[in-house]
Amino acid sequence: MKSAVVLVADGTEEIEALTVVDYLRRAGVETRVVSVKREKSVVMSHGVKVEADFDSSLIYDYITLEERLPDALIIPGGMPGSTNIASNRDARELVCLMNDRALLVCAICAAPAVVLAPADALSGKEWTCYPGMEDEKGASCYKHSFKAERVVHSGNLITARGPGVAEEFAMEIVRTLAGDETAEKIKAASVQR
Repeated sequence: MKSAVVLVADGTEEIEALTVVDYLRRAGVETRVVSVKREKSVVMSHGVKVEADFDSSLIYDYITLEERLPDALIIPGGMPGSTNIASNRDARELVCLMNDRALLVCAICAAPAVVLAPADALSGKEWTCYPGMEDEKGASCYKHSFKAERVVHSGNLITARGPGVAEEFAMEIVRTLAGDETAEKIKAASVQR
């Protein structure tokens, strides 16, 4: 069974995190919601309180027990959620480890610029992010490969623009991890456009 980890923090964009979790679980992907804090409870960017499956100690476990790495790492955006994830040393190290192993790394909204760029995870790949975030300090050096598209899949990297494309982002991850047939079944069953 494929596995995925969705990192969350205080200030994470709800729709970007929970849409991905919902669709991955529908696809049969073992999906763990992991808080970057030492507690499971997080308050999302619009005040929705979410209880993660695990606290940040699981991130440390993934780093120290590399054979347990998930197949995919998903980083929702939102502010200050992206900044809170980027400020967690273990989360940054997990991004680097996943990327170095060419495992699937996915980020949406502010997260590509705020979390992935400082970890050098955009190097050699096309990417997208929330409009204007491509000019952020750490991301601007990757601007030559920036694409103003809704979802960009480049190598082991999937990035997306923002909350309005959360469903497309989630479905691209589902398609990559569970295949076209599963993605089509979910698309039909959930009455997507």
